[in-house]
Amino acid sequence: MTMSNPSDPNALKKRVLALEHQADEAQRSIAELRSRDALKTQFLSNISHDLRTPLAAIITHAEILRDGMLGELNPKQRESVAGIVSGGQHLLDMIDEILTYVRSASDKVTLVRTEFSLAELADQVRMLNEPLAAKKRISIERPSGDHLPPVYADREKIQHVLGNLLGNAIKFTNDGGRVWIAFSLRGEEGEEICVEVGDTGRGIAPNNHELVFHEFAQVDASASRPHHGTGLGLAIARKLVELHSGRIWVESDLGKGSHFFFTLPLNPPRD
Repeated sequence: MTMSNPSDPNALKKRVLALEHQADEAQRSIAELRSRDALKTQFLSNISHDLRTPLAAIITHAEILRDGMLGELNPKQRESVAGIVSGGQHLLDMIDEILTYVRSASDKVTLVRTEFSLAELADQVRMLNEPLAAKKRISIERPSGDHLPPVYADREKIQHVLGNLLGNAIKFTNDGGRVWIAFSLRGEEGEEICVEVGDTGRGIAPNNHELVFHEFAQVDASASRPHHGTGLGLAIARKLVELHSGRIWVESDLGKGSHFFFTLPLNPPRD
């Protein structure tokens, strides 16, 4: 068996050519993946817009029927039409979530920072989620936050994050359970605010803690799972928090509830 001489100019030239070929192949693969990703993002954007317009019209017409504007309905008819409105609104929320993901994935999300109270925002998010919680006899608590200084952040984006975390907490908590929103200052000089959204629900296995923040991920991906969605909510939440130079994570175990945390710097650089 013969071995090539490392100092042989021809052998070195062949090696360099082979490495250049591998680099070219890697660049072509990367370009192809980027092209496919761009096509996927454009497809999601197009299909979401195309679905949103007729679905909004269906919901509007169903609401007209539900409200008796075209004549009174009997109780069974009202119940059926209310189901159309509820189901249609759920689909519309999922489409809006896909559109939000598309904008964040294409780096089209910009922050409009204002100064506001996180505690007041949490109370508004809590009020919006009270009907869902009441149906399941779940209490929503906010034990802290009024003493904290205001934050300088994009209020709408942070409301989206809080709404997603609180909605998930209610969704995955059994009837009669408890969810809460709490705040604390962190850092040596209290330079960031930490927000906790906790629940007494079924919990998440430690090996799935990172998975829940992945795009389109479902811890339970079976067709028979009790809760359905796009699998984008927490991926979007992470993107929005990171845009604020914060971080988001979960502490949980099966059967012991979940504690989602995210941080916001109190004095981020002004845009």
